[in-house]
Amino acid sequence: MTATTDQATKRVLLAAPRGYCAGVDRAVVTVEKALDLYGAPVYVRKEIVHNKHVVTTLEKRGAIFVEETDEVPEGSTVIFSAHGVAPVVHEEAKALGLKTIDATCPLVTKVHREAVRFASDDFDILLIGHEGHEEVVGTAGEAPEHITLVEGPDDVDNIEVRDPDKVVWLSQTTLSVDETMETVRRLRQKFPLMQDPPSDDICYATQNRQLAVKHMAPDCDLMIVVGSRNSSNSVRLVEVAIEHGSKAGHLVDYADEIDETWLDGVGTVGVTSGASVPELLVRGVLDYLAERGYEDVRPVVAAEESLVFSLPNEIRRDLKAAGMSDKMVHDAGFTEDGSLH
Repeated sequence: MTATTDQATKRVLLAAPRGYCAGVDRAVVTVEKALDLYGAPVYVRKEIVHNKHVVTTLEKRGAIFVEETDEVPEGSTVIFSAHGVAPVVHEEAKALGLKTIDATCPLVTKVHREAVRFASDDFDILLIGHEGHEEVVGTAGEAPEHITLVEGPDDVDNIEVRDPDKVVWLSQTTLSVDETMETVRRLRQKFPLMQDPPSDDICYATQNRQLAVKHMAPDCDLMIVVGSRNSSNSVRLVEVAIEHGSKAGHLVDYADEIDETWLDGVGTVGVTSGASVPELLVRGVLDYLAERGYEDVRPVVAAEESLVFSLPNEIRRDLKAAGMSDKMVHDAGFTEDGSLH
Protein backbone atom coordinates (compact mmCIF):
# COMPACT_ATOMS: atom_id res chain seq x y z
CA MET A 1 0.00 0.00 0.00
CA THR A 2 1.25 3.49 -0.68
CA ALA A 3 1.59 6.08 2.03
CA THR A 4 -1.05 8.24 0.34
CA THR A 5 -3.86 5.87 1.31
CA ASP A 6 -4.25 5.89 5.10
CA GLN A 7 -6.72 4.03 7.27
CA ALA A 8 -9.13 6.97 7.42
CA THR A 9 -9.71 6.97 3.67
CA LYS A 10 -10.19 3.22 3.24
CA ARG A 11 -13.76 2.03 2.78
CA VAL A 12 -15.82 -0.63 1.04
CA LEU A 13 -19.05 0.01 -0.86
CA LEU A 14 -21.06 -3.23 -0.72
CA ALA A 15 -23.70 -3.71 -3.40
CA ALA A 16 -27.24 -4.73 -2.62
CA PRO A 17 -28.69 -6.75 -4.14
CA ARG A 18 -25.88 -9.15 -4.99
CA GLY A 19 -25.40 -12.89 -5.19
CA TYR A 20 -28.06 -15.54 -5.65
CA CYS A 21 -31.13 -14.78 -7.72
CA ALA A 22 -34.33 -16.77 -7.32
CA GLY A 23 -33.59 -19.00 -10.33
CA VAL A 24 -30.12 -19.95 -9.08
CA ASP A 25 -31.41 -20.56 -5.57
CA ARG A 26 -34.10 -22.87 -6.94
CA ALA A 27 -31.63 -24.81 -9.09
CA VAL A 28 -29.08 -25.32 -6.30
CA VAL A 29 -31.73 -26.42 -3.80
CA THR A 30 -33.12 -28.80 -6.45
CA VAL A 31 -29.79 -30.66 -6.59
CA GLU A 32 -29.51 -30.69 -2.79
CA LYS A 33 -33.03 -32.07 -2.39
CA ALA A 34 -32.49 -34.65 -5.14
CA LEU A 35 -29.40 -35.94 -3.34
CA ASP A 36 -31.35 -36.14 -0.08
CA LEU A 37 -34.27 -37.91 -1.75
CA TYR A 38 -32.66 -40.28 -4.25
CA GLY A 39 -29.15 -40.57 -2.83
CA ALA A 40 -25.90 -40.28 -4.76
CA PRO A 41 -25.18 -40.21 -7.56
CA VAL A 42 -27.49 -37.66 -9.13
CA TYR A 43 -26.46 -36.57 -12.61
CA VAL A 44 -26.61 -32.94 -13.73
CA ARG A 45 -26.37 -31.97 -17.41
CA LYS A 46 -23.91 -29.05 -17.66
CA GLU A 47 -23.04 -26.99 -14.59
CA ILE A 48 -26.22 -26.45 -12.57
CA VAL A 49 -25.20 -22.77 -12.35
CA HIS A 50 -22.02 -21.08 -13.53
CA ASN A 51 -20.08 -21.01 -10.28
CA LYS A 52 -16.96 -23.02 -9.49
CA HIS A 53 -17.62 -23.23 -5.72
CA VAL A 54 -21.22 -24.39 -6.12
CA VAL A 55 -20.26 -27.12 -8.59
CA THR A 56 -17.31 -28.34 -6.50
CA THR A 57 -19.39 -28.44 -3.32
CA LEU A 58 -22.21 -30.40 -4.95
CA GLU A 59 -19.69 -32.82 -6.49
CA LYS A 60 -18.39 -33.57 -2.99
CA ARG A 61 -21.96 -34.37 -1.99
CA GLY A 62 -22.43 -36.84 -4.86
CA ALA A 63 -23.59 -34.87 -7.89
CA ILE A 64 -21.99 -35.89 -11.18
CA PHE A 65 -21.83 -33.17 -13.84
CA VAL A 66 -21.84 -34.27 -17.48
CA GLU A 67 -21.68 -32.36 -20.73
CA GLU A 68 -24.13 -34.41 -22.77
CA THR A 69 -27.23 -36.46 -22.04
CA ASP A 70 -25.77 -39.69 -23.44
CA GLU A 71 -23.13 -39.65 -20.66
CA VAL A 72 -25.87 -40.43 -18.12
CA PRO A 73 -26.41 -44.17 -17.48
CA GLU A 74 -29.78 -45.49 -18.67
CA GLY A 75 -32.51 -45.26 -16.05
CA SER A 76 -30.66 -42.71 -13.91
CA THR A 77 -31.89 -39.35 -12.63
CA VAL A 78 -30.65 -36.29 -14.51
CA ILE A 79 -31.23 -32.64 -13.65
CA PHE A 80 -31.23 -30.01 -16.38
CA SER A 81 -29.38 -26.84 -15.42
CA ALA A 82 -30.83 -23.41 -14.71
CA HIS A 83 -29.82 -22.25 -18.19
CA GLY A 84 -32.38 -24.43 -19.96
CA VAL A 85 -32.18 -27.02 -22.73
CA ALA A 86 -33.53 -27.45 -26.23
CA PRO A 87 -36.45 -29.84 -26.91
CA VAL A 88 -34.05 -32.33 -28.50
CA VAL A 89 -32.38 -32.81 -25.10
CA HIS A 90 -35.71 -33.85 -23.56
CA GLU A 91 -36.12 -36.32 -26.43
CA GLU A 92 -32.63 -37.75 -25.85
CA ALA A 93 -33.37 -38.22 -22.15
CA LYS A 94 -36.65 -39.98 -22.91
CA ALA A 95 -34.93 -42.34 -25.34
CA LEU A 96 -32.43 -43.30 -22.63
CA GLY A 97 -35.17 -43.91 -20.07
CA LEU A 98 -33.85 -41.18 -17.81
CA LYS A 99 -35.80 -39.64 -14.96
CA THR A 100 -35.58 -35.90 -15.63
CA ILE A 101 -35.88 -32.91 -13.34
CA ASP A 102 -35.97 -29.60 -15.18
CA ALA A 103 -34.32 -26.88 -13.07
CA THR A 104 -34.50 -24.30 -15.87
CA CYS A 105 -35.00 -20.83 -14.42
CA PRO A 106 -38.66 -19.84 -14.95
CA LEU A 107 -37.47 -16.56 -16.50
CA VAL A 108 -35.54 -18.53 -19.11
CA THR A 109 -38.57 -20.75 -19.67
CA LYS A 110 -40.53 -17.56 -20.39
CA VAL A 111 -38.12 -16.72 -23.23
CA HIS A 112 -38.47 -20.28 -24.59
CA ARG A 113 -42.25 -19.88 -24.67
CA GLU A 114 -41.94 -16.55 -26.44
CA ALA A 115 -39.73 -18.17 -29.08
CA VAL A 116 -42.25 -20.97 -29.65
CA ARG A 117 -45.15 -18.51 -29.86
CA PHE A 118 -43.49 -16.15 -32.36
CA ALA A 119 -42.20 -19.05 -34.44
CA SER A 120 -45.73 -20.48 -34.64
CA ASP A 121 -46.80 -17.09 -36.05
CA ASP A 122 -43.97 -17.35 -38.61
CA PHE A 123 -41.91 -14.43 -37.28
CA ASP A 124 -38.19 -14.09 -37.78
CA ILE A 125 -36.78 -14.01 -34.23
CA LEU A 126 -33.60 -12.02 -33.58
CA LEU A 127 -32.07 -13.52 -30.46
CA ILE A 128 -29.56 -11.18 -28.80
CA GLY A 129 -26.97 -13.22 -26.93
CA HIS A 130 -23.58 -14.90 -26.91
CA GLU A 131 -22.92 -17.75 -29.30
CA GLY A 132 -22.36 -21.04 -27.50
CA HIS A 133 -23.83 -19.91 -24.17
CA GLU A 134 -26.02 -22.71 -22.82
CA GLU A 135 -29.04 -20.45 -22.47
CA VAL A 136 -28.77 -19.31 -26.09
CA VAL A 137 -28.35 -22.89 -27.32
CA GLY A 138 -31.47 -23.93 -25.42
CA THR A 139 -33.61 -21.02 -26.63
CA ALA A 140 -32.46 -21.33 -30.24
CA GLY A 141 -33.30 -25.03 -30.12
CA GLU A 142 -36.98 -24.21 -29.62
CA ALA A 143 -37.29 -22.86 -33.17
CA PRO A 144 -33.96 -23.11 -35.00
CA GLU A 145 -35.44 -22.37 -38.41
CA HIS A 146 -36.85 -19.05 -37.18
CA ILE A 147 -34.05 -17.78 -34.90
CA THR A 148 -31.03 -15.70 -35.89
CA LEU A 149 -28.40 -14.91 -33.28
CA VAL A 150 -27.34 -11.28 -32.87
CA GLU A 151 -24.19 -11.07 -30.76
CA GLY A 152 -24.18 -7.30 -30.25
CA PRO A 153 -24.50 -3.89 -31.91
CA ASP A 154 -21.68 -4.58 -34.37
CA ASP A 155 -23.48 -7.69 -35.65
CA VAL A 156 -26.58 -5.83 -36.81
CA ASP A 157 -25.32 -4.96 -40.30
CA ASN A 158 -24.99 -8.68 -41.08
CA ILE A 159 -28.59 -9.57 -40.15
CA GLU A 160 -31.09 -10.43 -42.86
CA VAL A 161 -34.75 -11.43 -42.46
CA ARG A 162 -37.41 -12.84 -44.75
CA ASP A 163 -40.05 -10.20 -44.07
CA PRO A 164 -39.16 -6.95 -42.24
CA ASP A 165 -42.83 -6.62 -41.26
CA LYS A 166 -42.65 -9.83 -39.19
CA VAL A 167 -39.63 -9.47 -36.94
CA VAL A 168 -39.30 -9.66 -33.15
CA TRP A 169 -36.29 -9.53 -30.83
CA LEU A 170 -35.67 -11.67 -27.76
CA SER A 171 -32.59 -11.83 -25.56
CA GLN A 172 -30.45 -13.94 -23.29
CA THR A 173 -31.44 -13.10 -19.70
CA THR A 174 -27.96 -12.26 -18.38
CA LEU A 175 -26.73 -9.56 -20.77
CA SER A 176 -25.62 -5.99 -20.20
CA VAL A 177 -28.80 -3.92 -20.20
CA ASP A 178 -27.10 -0.94 -21.88
CA GLU A 179 -25.46 -2.96 -24.64
CA THR A 180 -28.66 -4.89 -25.32
CA MET A 181 -30.66 -1.67 -25.66
CA GLU A 182 -28.02 -0.33 -28.06
CA THR A 183 -28.34 -3.51 -30.11
CA VAL A 184 -32.12 -3.11 -30.13
CA ARG A 185 -31.78 0.53 -31.19
CA ARG A 186 -29.64 -0.42 -34.17
CA LEU A 187 -31.92 -3.31 -35.10
CA ARG A 188 -34.90 -0.98 -35.06
CA GLN A 189 -33.12 1.44 -37.36
CA LYS A 190 -32.76 -1.42 -39.82
CA PHE A 191 -36.19 -2.99 -39.15
CA PRO A 192 -38.53 -0.15 -38.04
CA LEU A 193 -41.51 -2.49 -37.55
CA MET A 194 -39.61 -4.93 -35.32
CA GLN A 195 -41.68 -5.98 -32.30
CA ASP A 196 -40.54 -6.10 -28.67
CA PRO A 197 -40.95 -9.17 -26.46
CA PRO A 198 -44.17 -9.15 -24.41
CA SER A 199 -42.09 -8.41 -21.29
CA ASP A 200 -38.44 -7.67 -20.57
CA ASP A 201 -36.23 -10.72 -21.23
CA ILE A 202 -33.20 -9.54 -19.23
CA CYS A 203 -33.97 -10.88 -15.78
CA TYR A 204 -34.75 -8.66 -12.81
CA ALA A 205 -31.68 -9.90 -10.91
CA THR A 206 -29.28 -9.11 -13.74
CA GLN A 207 -30.74 -5.62 -14.03
CA ASN A 208 -30.70 -4.97 -10.27
CA ARG A 209 -27.09 -6.10 -9.86
CA GLN A 210 -26.02 -3.89 -12.75
CA LEU A 211 -27.98 -0.98 -11.32
CA ALA A 212 -26.19 -1.26 -7.97
CA VAL A 213 -22.82 -1.28 -9.73
CA LYS A 214 -23.79 1.80 -11.75
CA HIS A 215 -24.59 3.64 -8.51
CA MET A 216 -21.28 2.64 -6.92
CA ALA A 217 -18.85 2.80 -9.82
CA PRO A 218 -18.20 6.58 -9.96
CA ASP A 219 -17.00 6.48 -6.34
CA CYS A 220 -14.82 3.38 -6.69
CA ASP A 221 -11.09 3.19 -7.28
CA LEU A 222 -11.48 -0.57 -7.62
CA MET A 223 -14.46 -2.88 -8.16
CA ILE A 224 -14.14 -6.51 -7.09
CA VAL A 225 -16.82 -8.76 -8.56
CA VAL A 226 -17.07 -12.23 -7.06
CA GLY A 227 -18.01 -14.74 -9.73
CA SER A 228 -16.73 -17.34 -12.18
CA ARG A 229 -15.36 -16.53 -15.61
CA ASN A 230 -18.01 -18.61 -17.38
CA SER A 231 -20.76 -16.63 -15.63
CA SER A 232 -22.12 -14.18 -18.19
CA ASN A 233 -23.81 -11.91 -15.65
CA SER A 234 -20.68 -11.77 -13.46
CA VAL A 235 -18.45 -10.81 -16.40
CA ARG A 236 -20.97 -8.10 -17.35
CA LEU A 237 -20.72 -6.58 -13.85
CA VAL A 238 -17.01 -5.90 -14.32
CA GLU A 239 -17.70 -4.31 -17.69
CA VAL A 240 -20.52 -2.17 -16.28
CA ALA A 241 -18.26 -1.00 -13.42
CA ILE A 242 -15.55 0.20 -15.82
CA GLU A 243 -18.06 1.78 -18.20
CA HIS A 244 -19.65 3.76 -15.36
CA GLY A 245 -16.57 5.18 -13.72
CA SER A 246 -14.69 2.64 -11.61
CA LYS A 247 -10.97 3.14 -12.15
CA ALA A 248 -10.36 -0.61 -12.19
CA GLY A 249 -12.36 -3.82 -11.96
CA HIS A 250 -11.55 -7.50 -11.48
CA LEU A 251 -13.45 -10.79 -11.36
CA VAL A 252 -12.45 -13.38 -8.73
CA ASP A 253 -13.85 -16.70 -7.59
CA TYR A 254 -12.23 -16.51 -4.16
CA ALA A 255 -10.53 -13.90 -1.99
CA ASP A 256 -7.15 -15.57 -2.44
CA GLU A 257 -7.26 -14.65 -6.13
CA ILE A 258 -7.02 -10.94 -5.25
CA ASP A 259 -3.66 -9.44 -6.18
CA GLU A 260 -2.63 -7.19 -3.31
CA THR A 261 -1.08 -4.74 -5.76
CA TRP A 262 -4.62 -3.94 -6.94
CA LEU A 263 -5.05 -2.09 -3.63
CA ASP A 264 -2.07 0.23 -4.12
CA GLY A 265 -3.30 3.79 -3.66
CA VAL A 266 -6.93 2.62 -3.48
CA GLY A 267 -9.30 4.40 -1.09
CA THR A 268 -12.71 3.00 -2.05
CA VAL A 269 -13.29 -0.62 -3.06
CA GLY A 270 -16.64 -1.69 -4.48
CA VAL A 271 -17.69 -5.28 -3.82
CA THR A 272 -20.50 -7.20 -5.47
CA SER A 273 -21.18 -10.71 -6.75
CA GLY A 274 -22.87 -12.39 -9.68
CA ALA A 275 -26.26 -14.04 -9.50
CA SER A 276 -24.83 -17.55 -9.01
CA VAL A 277 -22.47 -16.71 -6.13
CA PRO A 278 -22.96 -17.89 -2.52
CA GLU A 279 -22.66 -15.13 0.07
CA LEU A 280 -19.88 -17.05 1.83
CA LEU A 281 -17.50 -16.08 -0.98
CA VAL A 282 -18.35 -12.38 -0.62
CA ARG A 283 -17.69 -12.63 3.12
CA GLY A 284 -14.27 -14.04 2.31
CA VAL A 285 -13.48 -10.98 0.20
CA LEU A 286 -14.71 -8.63 2.92
CA ASP A 287 -12.52 -10.40 5.48
CA TYR A 288 -9.52 -10.12 3.15
CA LEU A 289 -10.12 -6.38 2.74
CA ALA A 290 -10.70 -5.83 6.47
CA GLU A 291 -7.33 -7.41 7.23
CA ARG A 292 -5.79 -4.75 5.00
CA GLY A 293 -7.52 -1.81 6.63
CA TYR A 294 -10.80 -1.71 4.72
CA GLU A 295 -13.05 -2.20 7.75
CA ASP A 296 -15.56 0.56 6.96
CA VAL A 297 -18.26 -1.25 4.93
CA ARG A 298 -21.14 0.81 3.58
CA PRO A 299 -24.09 -0.80 1.77
CA VAL A 300 -25.36 0.65 -1.50
CA VAL A 301 -28.96 -0.48 -1.93
CA ALA A 302 -30.31 -0.22 -5.48
CA ALA A 303 -33.39 -2.45 -5.16
CA GLU A 304 -35.22 -4.85 -2.87
CA GLU A 305 -35.76 -8.45 -3.96
CA SER A 306 -38.29 -10.88 -2.53
CA LEU A 307 -39.05 -13.25 -5.44
CA VAL A 308 -38.94 -16.98 -4.63
CA PHE A 309 -39.64 -19.77 -7.13
CA SER A 310 -41.13 -23.14 -6.19
CA LEU A 311 -39.06 -26.24 -6.83
CA PRO A 312 -39.59 -28.10 -10.14
CA ASN A 313 -42.84 -30.07 -10.24
CA GLU A 314 -41.04 -33.40 -10.75
CA ILE A 315 -39.14 -33.24 -7.48
CA ARG A 316 -41.98 -31.62 -5.53
CA ARG A 317 -44.15 -34.62 -6.36
CA ASP A 318 -41.51 -37.12 -5.22
CA LEU A 319 -40.71 -35.16 -2.06
CA LYS A 320 -44.37 -35.11 -1.06
CA ALA A 321 -44.70 -38.84 -1.74
CA ALA A 322 -41.70 -39.46 0.53
CA GLY A 323 -43.14 -37.26 3.27
CA MET A 324 -40.35 -34.71 2.84
CA SER A 325 -40.68 -30.94 2.61
CA ASP A 326 -40.98 -29.46 -0.86
CA LYS A 327 -40.44 -25.92 0.40
CA MET A 328 -37.48 -23.79 -0.63
CA VAL A 329 -35.64 -24.48 2.61
CA HIS A 330 -31.89 -24.40 2.19
CA ASP A 331 -29.63 -27.27 3.14
CA ALA A 332 -27.62 -26.21 6.20
CA GLY A 333 -25.34 -29.21 5.87
CA PHE A 334 -22.71 -27.24 4.00
CA THR A 335 -21.94 -24.79 6.81
CA GLU A 336 -18.82 -26.56 8.01
CA ASP A 337 -16.99 -26.84 4.69
CA GLY A 338 -18.40 -23.88 2.75
CA SER A 339 -22.04 -22.94 2.70
CA LEU A 340 -24.00 -22.69 -0.51
CA HIS A 341 -26.51 -20.42 1.24
